[in-house]
Amino acid sequence: MSAALGTEVIWHDVECASYGADLPLWEELATSGDGTILDLGCGTGRVTLHLADRGHEVIGLDRDGILLAALRERAGELAVETVHADARKFVLKRPVALALAPMQTLQLLEGSEDRIACLRGVAAALAPEGRFAAAILEEMPPPDDSPPPLPDLREVDGWVYSSLAVEAAVGPDEIIIHRLRQIVSPAGELDEEPNRVRIETFSATQLEEEAATVGLMPIERHRIGPTDIHVGSTVVVLGKGPE
Repeated sequence: MSAALGTEVIWHDVECASYGADLPLWEELATSGDGTILDLGCGTGRVTLHLADRGHEVIGLDRDGILLAALRERAGELAVETVHADARKFVLKRPVALALAPMQTLQLLEGSEDRIACLRGVAAALAPEGRFAAAILEEMPPPDDSPPPLPDLREVDGWVYSSLAVEAAVGPDEIIIHRLRQIVSPAGELDEEPNRVRIETFSATQLEEEAATVGLMPIERHRIGPTDIHVGSTVVVLGKGPE
């Protein structure tokens, strides 16, 4: 086992860090405004570090202190601040011009009440005329004849970590992503365990309606296309009016 990285950080990197299809859009939104950016559910900093490396001041918020510690170490001298808090109940010390919820972060919350609590916190954190952009998966695409996706892989100090999405179980208002996690030691020993993530599904229109209850109005929508191993998503952009 790597002495430098714990398994929680490694698995987050394996399953999230390689995704980059959304980064051009976040960069476009960041450069269209002027001010600090909030990255909700930032994890180890996939989006936070990308934007900070391009000169933006970014606040990374996550409820997992271990992932935030990895982000702080990786940020070095970049203009990155971390906030250890739950997205449903957080208060920032200063307003932000743009808040982002990448990779279906809002869909990890349970139910409309939790989403509205998060949206209320975002509305309070935004500066006048600030914007909030959230990526959501409205529905799974129908199956086709494409070959199954390859596993996400990462090697750390001779240990090989593999995560394979084996099933996306679609139910009423939810998608359960089932993954098989495998670790191969430097000696070739195999250890594996199942992993599941629940994503609550809702439409972009529903999100806009929920946001309106806290004073966030719809501005525009964007589409992030699918990749070989990731489905596409809808990005809902909401705005806070002048005070």
